[in-house]
Amino acid sequence: MDFESVMQELEALGKERLKKMYIGNGAHEPLFGVATGAMKPIAKKIKKNQPLAEELYATGNYDAMYFAGVIADPKSMTEADFDRWIDAAYFYMLSDYVVAVTLAEADIAQVVADRWIASGEELKMSAGWSCYCWLLGNRKDSEFSPSKLAEMLDQVEKTIHDSPDRTKSAMNNFIYTVAISYVPLHDKAVDTAKAVGPVEIKRDKKKSSILLASENIQKEIDRGKLGFKRKYVRC
Repeated sequence: MDFESVMQELEALGKERLKKMYIGNGAHEPLFGVATGAMKPIAKKIKKNQPLAEELYATGNYDAMYFAGVIADPKSMTEADFDRWIDAAYFYMLSDYVVAVTLAEADIAQVVADRWIASGEELKMSAGWSCYCWLLGNRKDSEFSPSKLAEMLDQVEKTIHDSPDRTKSAMNNFIYTVAISYVPLHDKAVDTAKAVGPVEIKRDKKKSSILLASENIQKEIDRGKLGFKRKYVRC
């Protein structure tokens, strides 16, 4: 399938209800409002196609950008490619659920994520922390340095309440993911969650939401999910 036929298929799959929901979450025109599950049949036809993914991502169309992440070939992407993608990710559904997810399948994932975390830019930091969540939830514990992750937990504890909202959310998820998916630091992550306590996320024209990692960790422990790893990062 070529670029034009993919764009036509995505447009045909668009739903006004989903379009409004995506816009409510921060997306803007152009977009069609395609359910992510509805993209799977097209993805099966294409499999991985980095040149096509690049064309789609460059459109600025939210649905095309999301689909680009589905068919991208992360191992062929360079640090410069990922930087270009994060620079174009204008809201968290792109930074955390497209760019961070795609990066999590690349060999350079931790190098790039570390740099983004240190950037001081909200969505880059959010993508960096989110990437670690995707990595920890999928890769073997042996692929990570316990001392490095322990230092990252300390960093979260010290800085989360003064961080931008989207970064706060990703940091909170990092605590939870370490506790559940990285068994060697389970106890430290639980202690970090307790020390951090409730995390307030402010929302435009809406009531603030409160995140509490300790509660979510306990729920997953009660469900027998300690040590959980997902088979795939991307759909």
